[in-house]
Amino acid sequence: MQLNNAIVTGPVRSAATVIMLRDGEGGLEVFLLKRHGLSDVLGGAFVFPGGKVDAADARLDMSAHLDQPLSELQTALNEADIDALTAASLYVAAVREVFEESGILFAQDATSEHAEHATRLMREGQSFDEVLTHMQLRLHTRSLAPWSRWITPVKPSVMSKRFDTRFFVAAVPTGQVATHDNHEATESVWLQPRAALEQHRDGLIELAPPQIMTLAHLSRFASVQQVTADARSRTPPIIQPEPFEADGTRVICYPGDEWHSVKTRVMPGPTRLRYRGKLFEPVEGFESLFG
Repeated sequence: MQLNNAIVTGPVRSAATVIMLRDGEGGLEVFLLKRHGLSDVLGGAFVFPGGKVDAADARLDMSAHLDQPLSELQTALNEADIDALTAASLYVAAVREVFEESGILFAQDATSEHAEHATRLMREGQSFDEVLTHMQLRLHTRSLAPWSRWITPVKPSVMSKRFDTRFFVAAVPTGQVATHDNHEATESVWLQPRAALEQHRDGLIELAPPQIMTLAHLSRFASVQQVTADARSRTPPIIQPEPFEADGTRVICYPGDEWHSVKTRVMPGPTRLRYRGKLFEPVEGFESLFG
């Protein structure tokens, strides 16, 4: 990742991300994909599966392919400025993107065989909607719990585009195996949140600031059940990072920091990250991610 110094004047694009979780032998684990090095969005970085919302996501036959009414999806997101169809399209985009990038299909009673069949149909040129219709599948949106909402500042630090991204958490479906597609992503791995952050600190993997802060938050939980229970017990926070230059160093501040316009904290961990040695790190040291 290269540090961006330009102001982005283009539109803010809606996007959706799924933080897939499982209970490993040593505790909670998170699925991460390494984006292709030539990608224009976080190339070479390890990310959660996700991507921008497509116009086709809102055209899905919602009554046939969703497991709950649009109004319930709107209520779950708890965003007063969007309508029910927009809320539903965010869920559809989340499920579609995680399927396209990891092969995991969040659909009712879907098995690994269903996921493999759906992948073949997509590779043959069928759209996501056509695949669902052909296989008579209903998306299991209840598996996804809204976690947070990240809005890229006008001066993004690691890319030249702006996104309004809803992060969801979800347990990986039993019996399905997540992997990378060898197209948009070239590697994949399950890691405990702290282990992922340690690998970033040691220069073994690259993480962007939203992933760093999210992993720091997730490191406070011991199981998938704890994460999902927490997600369903609160309103997803809106996180709008604010970048500053301090002594020639890029510093990104988060709500609750004295330099941020929002003085109330919305997530645990440090309130500042700085760019040093070609990676982002907490100003107060690595352990502040977990304090």
